Amino acid sequence: MDIKKFAVTPTGRLHLRDASDELMYADDDQSKPIAVNVYGPGSKQYAKAQAAQQNRMIDKLKRKGKTEQTAEQIAAEKADFLTDCTASFENMEYDALTGEALARAVYSDISIGFIADQVGKFIGDWSSFTKGSATT
Repeated sequence: MDIKKFAVTPTGRLHLRDASDELMYADDDQSKPIAVNVYGPGSKQYAKAQAAQQNRMIDKLKRKGKTEQTAEQIAAEKADFLTDCTASFENMEYDALTGEALARAVYSDISIGFIADQVGKFIGDWSSFTKGSATT
């Protein structure tokens, strides 16, 4: 049997939930889901994001010689990683930003931190990227 049959897809789509765990929509008739498309652990983009994250840590160690980080530094690194893993958003606006700036703003805003938490959990689960996996 060809083992590549079990390969995961490079991207996955996550229909986001609000802080009350309700699916989010951009309209009242719920025809426009608010979603994010992300690169998963089986993609080159994810591998690049992970390498960048590790390199930032190594650079800090070289400069400061310590591994302790403030809450702000940890949040910024999480936002950087998630931004690097984000392909696109669907039906989401934030201060008229687009692309990477939109991703960084969304993942950095602690008042909507539940979004970064969801995306981080989704990305960390290989099953989110299997062919035919449920992503809502």
